[in-house]
Amino acid sequence: MHLSTLCPCLLAALLAFLSPAANAAETELPAGTRVLADIAYGSDARQRFDVYLPAEARNAPVLFIVHGGAWRNGWKDHRGLIANKAAHWIPKGYAIVSTDYRLLPEAGPKVQAEDVARALAKAQALAPAWGGDPARFILMGHSAGAHLALLLAADPVRLAKHGARPPRGVISLDSGAVDVVGIMRAVSRPALYDAAFGDSPSYWQAVSPHHVLTAGAPPMLLVCSSRRPDACPPSWRFSRKAASLGIRVDVMEQDLSHMAINRELGLPGAYTEQVDAFIERVDR
Repeated sequence: MHLSTLCPCLLAALLAFLSPAANAAETELPAGTRVLADIAYGSDARQRFDVYLPAEARNAPVLFIVHGGAWRNGWKDHRGLIANKAAHWIPKGYAIVSTDYRLLPEAGPKVQAEDVARALAKAQALAPAWGGDPARFILMGHSAGAHLALLLAADPVRLAKHGARPPRGVISLDSGAVDVVGIMRAVSRPALYDAAFGDSPSYWQAVSPHHVLTAGAPPMLLVCSSRRPDACPPSWRFSRKAASLGIRVDVMEQDLSHMAINRELGLPGAYTEQVDAFIERVDR
């Protein structure tokens, strides 16, 4: 996949993701934060996660974060992913787990979702030893990571298959693939989707959160960029389908870029306050 094959909005977002300068200003980790790095949940070098803990963690709720990167790039501690979130939530008593997973071309989105489920199960199993509460996990992902988080949330059987408990709630930060079938049936689409999802309609359906959504899924918050014309309509359709199944899915349109939705979460302001309100509601 060459970058010139991407549509302008996604090209700009991916270049911002890959550019170290794009995230030059970020908050330092709170004083006293304990970091447990590279905890293995599988044999592959990418099957690792990091844990960020408050100094005195006791039955702490846990934010479990899945990075983005077009299913091909990204890592668990890339700039802009953790620092602002840690600065906001660690002082409030939350632990944060950030996971890697295998990437294209080695592993497609279906296998990537299985990696995330395994990582979640491992983190839940180890949480009591860190002072975390395995029953109080919030699953959060950005971009491709948001797609993987939604895919697991939409069909809780995928989580149970790998021994993971359902999270209390799920936060999707500007997923580009809520409805994979709709994307792949479009007359034109960015080449990154062909690289990720291939040419099999049955595979599209199997990895499409909209199409695998089943009753019993946890509450979800879908944050979408109103600056991207294709970002919010699929989120609203997903929300309406969820409502028909008795699942609460809130959609939050934000006048922020695709990357700013990730980077600015945790900074003071209305955006972070609204995400806080969702977390507090599902973690009661």
